Order: sequence, then C-alpha cells, then structure tokens
Amino acid sequence: MTERPLPLDGIRVVEMTHTIMGPSCGVALADLGADVIKIEPAPAGDHTRRLPGFASGFFTLFNRNKRSLAVDLKTPEGREVVNRLLAGADVLLENFGPGTADRLGMGWEDARRVNPRLVYCALKGFLSGPYENRPALDEIVQFMSGIAYMTGPPGRPLRAGASIIDILGGAYGAIAILAALRERDRTGEGQFVKSALFESGAFLMGSHMAGHAITGEKIPPMPARRGAWAVYDPFNAKDGEQVFVGITSNGHWHRFCDQFADEDPRLASLRDDPALQSNEDRVAARPRLVALVGDVIARLDRAQATARLEQAEIPFAPVVTTEDLFDDPQLNANGYLMPVRLPSGATTKLPKLPVEMDSHDLGLRLEAPTLGEHSRAVLAELGYAAEAIADLEARRIIVGPAA
Repeated sequence: MTERPLPLDGIRVVEMTHTIMGPSCGVALADLGADVIKIEPAPAGDHTRRLPGFASGFFTLFNRNKRSLAVDLKTPEGREVVNRLLAGADVLLENFGPGTADRLGMGWEDARRVNPRLVYCALKGFLSGPYENRPALDEIVQFMSGIAYMTGPPGRPLRAGASIIDILGGAYGAIAILAALRERDRTGEGQFVKSALFESGAFLMGSHMAGHAITGEKIPPMPARRGAWAVYDPFNAKDGEQVFVGITSNGHWHRFCDQFADEDPRLASLRDDPALQSNEDRVAARPRLVALVGDVIARLDRAQATARLEQAEIPFAPVVTTEDLFDDPQLNANGYLMPVRLPSGATTKLPKLPVEMDSHDLGLRLEAPTLGEHSRAVLAELGYAAEAIADLEARRIIVGPAA
C-alpha cells in the first residue's frame, strides 16, 4: 500500500530561529511533513549547538526533520540566497531580537515584496504594545507573567521545570501559521502573524485571573492554595519513593476505601460516613484525610501502591525524574519515544510530536542536521551552478557539509 503524504507535505518553511521558541514551532511543522530549511549563520552556525548543561539537548530535540543551510546574511550574496529561497517558500519563521530582521533586509515588508503569498511568522517576547521592543526569555516571562509566583511557595517564586513558555509560544505560532495558510487558500495572499512569550504566559494564567474576578480573592501560589479537592497531594511510600494521589469524586473516595481497607480498618467505616459523602465534606476534613491517605501509602512500596491505585481506577502518578521517562511503558508503546542520533554519534530515545493522526507516522525522517549539511543541495535546488556554489563556499558566504 502506498503511504499517504504527511499533512504538510509540499509546504516549504524557511526557519531563521534559534534556542527553543522558534525551533519548537519549526519542528512541529517539520514533524507534520513540511520541508523546513533551517538558516544558520555562517560560519559558526546556531549558537544553540554549543550550549552547555541543561541546554545541551536543545538542538537535538528541536531541529530534527529539518535541513540546514548555513549562510552569511550580512553579505549581499547571502541575502540573495535567502531571497531566492523565500520566492518559492510558503512560510518564514524568525525570532531575531527586535529590529534585527529589518536591519538584515529580512523583515515583513522586505519578504512580502519577494513573495506576496508568504506567511511570515515573527516569534517574539511580546505582541504589539509598550513592551514589544524589550528583549525577553522564557524564565523572565515566567516571572513577569505570574507563573513563577504561582509555582513556588509564598515568598519563593520558582520557574517551572521546563521551558513551558518557549514551547507554548512556538505552538501558538504554529497554530497561527496553519490558520494563515488556510486563509491563503481562500485569498491567495500571505500575511504577517506573530506569537509571543509574555502573552502565552498570560494565557496560562487566565484561569487564575478568572478565579480572582469571580471570587474577589487574592490568588495564592499553588503550594498554598485552597484546594478544590480533599486529597490531591504527593505521599511518601515505604521505599522512599513518592506517589501523587488525586481523590476528586465520590467514586474515587469509595473505591479508595474499598481498595485499602485491609491496610487501615478505619476506611471501612469512613467509606459511608455521612460527614464524608460529598467533595465539600471531604475538603472540610482535608487535614484528617490527607494524614490517613499518607499512613496508607507509607505502608506500601511505590510499585505496590501504584498497582492498587490503578486497579481501583483512582488518579495517581509516580513522582518520577527525567531519567525515568526513558523506560516509561506508555512512552515506549507504539514508538512515542523514537531513536535519534546525538551529536556524539551515540543514540537515545526522545519524544515524538505528542499527537496521533490516523495512519500517519509523525516520526523521524531526518536527524538533527550537522552545520550546513544541506547547503549545497538547497542551492542546487535554487538553480545555482556547481561552480557558483563552490565559490560561495570558498568565500565562506555559505558553509557546506563537512567532508
């Protein structure tokens, strides 16, 4: 049977981005089948390739299924290469600092003159407004949007443990691009779209804002919140591991009591206690119930506790580390973790795009590219003769694949 083309097959994306926000937008489009050509600055390439520590995995994760064209945009010849590429492209992504794209001659007005059908997506710190020319980073926006305030205990704001604002901003950029492409189907014209970190963070905070507007109460950080459920906490198991348990309905409470009555005889009578028959009743008894559930979980190893919670159909989660995810049974089912090559040449498993689409395999087609791995091929597609490509490479206007 002939494999169906991926949803974005035939869409060409020119990506001039770095770090996470822009590349996460690009990798979503690439995984969905777009031909994403990553423009890297020659001669050094995307600085993300060289980041240490917790950032060392950025490039590998967010640049799979893309082709690398390394070109010096500060030269007329380099800009000509990109303009020829834009003339036949569908989408341009850029997350330069404020004003940089215009200085390079790659701003929206420049690009639309080259290709009126182009969807131009700017991925920035802020949407239009008084902050729009400020530089911004994920962590800065976590603090200024209230995410850090909500994450840490009172007086100790903490960033979330992943770059959630960068990735969400990239995802909203991809949504805007797909909407603009759909509109282009009707009008024949491209358009400028923009996604931003700060407004993405504010969107995440929207439910808290609505809660304040409804109750009139100051919203406390999550560790100090007034819970909506009696039991919604991590508990220590006998082996030193932890399990999060969420008892959020009458059914959960009854099934917890039935499942663990052998561990604590009090549960048999508490199951049908008239004072505990609604969620509101149990919230009022929260300190007593949290202590009771804690006593039960502490008598079991984590594996024993999670097995019994799953059997009782009670929401639970083992509290895991990054390293635990490599062996997660769910992620390893159906290839949700796919083998990829690391810069060292070793292999590991990393997550696919977290969606399913009928019979499409949204997996790995291209490893994260080496610097300039596809420069010669892309220029040849643009009609450059071999001698012209060699000349540009000799003058370091482009960087070709390593020998």
